[in-house]
Amino acid sequence: MNSMERVSLALQHKEADRVPVYPLLNSVSRKALGITYEEWSKDTKKCAESIIKATEEIEADCICTLVDLTVEAADWGQEVIYHDDLAANPNLDNRYIKSAEEYDKIGIINPRETPRMKEHIELARLLYESKGQEMPIIGFVFGPLGILSMMRGQEEMFMDLIRCPDKMQVALRNITETLKEFCAALIESGCHAIMFDTLYASKTIMSAKMWDANEGIYMEELSDFVREKGAMVMLHNCGAGIYFKEQIKRMDPIAISYQHIPFDCTDMADVKEKYGDQVTLIGHIEPGFLFSATEEELRAMCREQIDAYKKGGGFILATGCEYPALMDFDYAKIIVEEAKNYGKYD
Repeated sequence: MNSMERVSLALQHKEADRVPVYPLLNSVSRKALGITYEEWSKDTKKCAESIIKATEEIEADCICTLVDLTVEAADWGQEVIYHDDLAANPNLDNRYIKSAEEYDKIGIINPRETPRMKEHIELARLLYESKGQEMPIIGFVFGPLGILSMMRGQEEMFMDLIRCPDKMQVALRNITETLKEFCAALIESGCHAIMFDTLYASKTIMSAKMWDANEGIYMEELSDFVREKGAMVMLHNCGAGIYFKEQIKRMDPIAISYQHIPFDCTDMADVKEKYGDQVTLIGHIEPGFLFSATEEELRAMCREQIDAYKKGGGFILATGCEYPALMDFDYAKIIVEEAKNYGKYD
């Protein structure tokens, strides 16, 4: 059974030969070629080559196109700072949106022509041509609020949501319309699914009501659009107290990648009982845990999650967020080993 067959069964809530596995291998893949984070982010061919090489070496079951969270914002004009060993970030001293009066600077742009989204589309094409017949290629797209925060700043954006939310709506609408075209291009390039990052849809960041009013409405449109284009909808959220119920209602995703137990659940058994028949669960080994864990502790964590989630399919063992960029591949290989050996179905 290949990875495509294995993941497809998991998404149908059926048991495959074993639990599928994907320790979100993105920026750490640069070490397969020995290049810097900046080079990996800017050179599409090397980025694709490194992701493919790392995926093959570690024997993961999926590929996701995540590069960093500035991809979309950069194309509206946000200045980005690149690093050798860290993800690119917005220039905190030079936000594209410097006041609430400047949201009208954000218009509809063509992601097929702008620098970074165009490169991301090309990355998806290269990944699909190499691996798309044997495993799922998942396009990664930041949600509208996340993109806006890259250009405005999180604190400032949250204050604007309270003081003048109406001023933001045209910007959010234009971002959404742009993302529709971005998703269409990614799907045309071969992505089997689009994974939206709804970064702020969790208890520790904003209320469910505020998220729903300011991003949920747009995520529903985007999700419907992706399905109309023939691709699956997935979502990623590594916040504490993630809103499963509200996001399922809006987006109806086939899978959710998460790091922490949902807001309305008490433990892993509760997650499986409440949501295991609604979505495929992807997760949720905390990347920070990997820095201090022993090999035995990591194996125990993998087995605990496999025991909690594997029955009846609908589970992919993964890290709850991106595998640490500063680590080597050893712990990723252990996660895969546990899925292949302990995660076997009878």
